[in-house]
Amino acid sequence: MRPLADIRIVAVEQYGAGPFGSLHLADLGAEVIKIEDPAAGGDVGRYVPPYADGEDSLFFETFNRGKRSLSLDLSTRAGRDVFEDLVAFSDAVYSNLRGDVPAKMRLRYDDLKELNERIVCCSLTGFGMTGPRSAQPGYDYVLQGLAGWMELTGEPDGPPTKSGLSMVDYSGGFVAAISLLAGVHAARRDGVGMDCDLSLFDTAIGMLTYPATWHLNAGFTPARTRHSAHPSLVPFQVFEASDGWLVVGCAKEKFWSRLAAVLELVPDPRFATFADRQRHRDELIPLLEQRFRAHTVQHWLSVLEPAGVPCGPVNDVEAALKDPHTLARGLIVQTEHPRYGTISQVASPVRVGQHPTEHRRAPSRNEDFHYVTSELLGYTPAQIADFTAAGAFGAP
Repeated sequence: MRPLADIRIVAVEQYGAGPFGSLHLADLGAEVIKIEDPAAGGDVGRYVPPYADGEDSLFFETFNRGKRSLSLDLSTRAGRDVFEDLVAFSDAVYSNLRGDVPAKMRLRYDDLKELNERIVCCSLTGFGMTGPRSAQPGYDYVLQGLAGWMELTGEPDGPPTKSGLSMVDYSGGFVAAISLLAGVHAARRDGVGMDCDLSLFDTAIGMLTYPATWHLNAGFTPARTRHSAHPSLVPFQVFEASDGWLVVGCAKEKFWSRLAAVLELVPDPRFATFADRQRHRDELIPLLEQRFRAHTVQHWLSVLEPAGVPCGPVNDVEAALKDPHTLARGLIVQTEHPRYGTISQVASPVRVGQHPTEHRRAPSRNEDFHYVTSELLGYTPAQIADFTAAGAFGAP
């Protein structure tokens, strides 16, 4: 059995952050039943351009591989009844909504515990379900600004800059997945479920890590650095070669000794230790930049890697996906889709055990109606007809 084959999750999720978290759980074998609002045409991720056709998009495929889909109108009494029947058969209710919405939609533990005492209600919101911002919508770009990330990113004389990827969303998804698994473990041990109140804001602040510790305890003020340089380790940054850029890092004294030998630098007491190199950064970096500009990226990699100096090229996305190590690690997976044919996408980095993961495409909207209603919940045709007439699965 796959690691999470005995876990069932009812996911009231949409777009990126929430679906990204449950994607990894589905890859590990959890049954993720994705609830889609029929009045809204399902998850908005189905329509994200530019690679979208009808209700199929490559964006949606990226975040919903291996899940099931059920159209369910939770605003109707009949839709709520079906949802509550699912809760009784599940381990967790997982949502990513605005912070005040889980209470309004009655998705919290106190709302559902009478149906299933062990249910874990995992809510990933923008700002959490408490605090002055709890009713505000949370988006990755906004969170990168609020949490200080943009102020730290980019060149010193440039504007505040976002990360090239939606890292708050994706990190929030991982945080939610970890919390859900911890909650399910505790519920199975103790027989009682709980709420997991998670937020993108908490995630973004938490990832400030050691610069936050330095500031809180020593008054350190983080600042942007030229060429993505590390704030304290010198040298550790990108350098320009004759035909591109590479990253070179000396996180230990032995790496500096190796780099100095490769560059044939004359021993200089100004650069002897971490502290010395940081103190004389303005003298050392121009010297290194001059050396690196003399040859190609490939030349430097060919001499630095054998010498044991941490380094790597600054790849574009195409080069990263074609890197031999990417392929050797099995990081490109394929699924078959009725509209797109064979779809290639990146694998989950979460690995458990040695067995290869089988991947299934993302579901079409309401694809698993029969499975959920008839096989899982055991509704009779007459019951399904009654629920349908009452608008449980959308307007009759």
